[in-house]
Amino acid sequence: MKLSDPLKIAYRTLSASKLRFFLTVLGVVIGVAAVIMVMSIGASAQQLVLSQVENVGSNLIGILPGASEEEGPPAAAFGVITTTFTNDDLKALRQRRNVPHLAAVSGYVTGSGTIESEAARYSIETSFQGVSPEVVNIENMSVASGRFFFLEEESDLSRIIVLGAERARELFPDRDPIGETVTLKKIPFKVIGVLEARGSSAFSNPDTMVYVPLVTAQTLLLGIEYLNFARGKVDAPDNIERTIADVDILLRKRHDIEANGESDFSIRSTAAALGVLTSVTDVLKYFLIAIASLSLLVGGIGIMNSMLISVSQRVREIGLRKAVGARRNHIILQFLIESAFVTLIGGLIGILAGILFTFITSLIIVKLGYEWQFIVPPSSIVIGFVVSFLIGIIFGLYPALKASKVSPMQALSYE
Repeated sequence: MKLSDPLKIAYRTLSASKLRFFLTVLGVVIGVAAVIMVMSIGASAQQLVLSQVENVGSNLIGILPGASEEEGPPAAAFGVITTTFTNDDLKALRQRRNVPHLAAVSGYVTGSGTIESEAARYSIETSFQGVSPEVVNIENMSVASGRFFFLEEESDLSRIIVLGAERARELFPDRDPIGETVTLKKIPFKVIGVLEARGSSAFSNPDTMVYVPLVTAQTLLLGIEYLNFARGKVDAPDNIERTIADVDILLRKRHDIEANGESDFSIRSTAAALGVLTSVTDVLKYFLIAIASLSLLVGGIGIMNSMLISVSQRVREIGLRKAVGARRNHIILQFLIESAFVTLIGGLIGILAGILFTFITSLIIVKLGYEWQFIVPPSSIVIGFVVSFLIGIIFGLYPALKASKVSPMQALSYE
């Protein structure tokens, strides 16, 4: 028997049952497309996180209240509020004799509230940050008009505010915001600056953020006396580990923590934060791949059911072929080829569909303002082909074995 013979028979058989062929292929298409989309979107998400961290800078460190595992997320990531990190700690960090290589450091508090202006037609729910003037240097901000806070304005309860680019357009659509008054949580603030547009990031959208002096936010807007976190810029990447050690020594001393005692704060470099984020996105990606693989399992079961129906409908054909000399391995090969043919067709269409839907998803995300890259890992295409082929073989094996056991006598007695 020539290899082309089973292929011709498979084509004729599948063509004779177009609806069943379509439904069987559809299950494989959905499964493979889902795996392609999950792997592609996961790769794009990791690239987005990497690019955003690189944009922030590789020589930054973050200081957060609350202890954490070295490789795990900080306590604040779980919503735990810790009040041990204070403004006095921030002042100590600013003294170069304590941390010689810390070029700049800013405290942060965060919140949300309603902001309004006379020029706006409606009130806007916005996120705000109370920050130090050094944040401009640390986060590479650019002021489009006006200015940012001065150091003395950080702690004198100045009611001044700097607007992100999008918030400025929303609040003052037809006039210059500088010198105008807005109310944030019903407290009036004078607009002194507008930032350059930066676009959305993996973590926030600075264009929709508003910034007020640190102590003003703590006292007037939030009613707290502690920091949510601090971020510092190290003078050179080579000094990051030394700076982390200096900060650790300083804060442990200030918080009266013994040498072998557990810290009540966490210090992370940009590289460490990137490692944690990458591990989190990896876990999420593999979890989603596992879920998407369930649809492949369902598709495989559909193939097995379809092939079993085909066996029951072709008993006479199988018996006749055996009567004229076909052996068991010929019958097994025939049904495995049919099963593999279905899954390879489904796999090919699924790969194309997955790439198409990934592209459409990427366009939508870009329209939302994110710097999203369209990435289809070559490994996802290879996996799509290999998995679809294996599904055809694995789920087609039982029907093929069942078909090979049909005897000519069964065929004669089959009605």
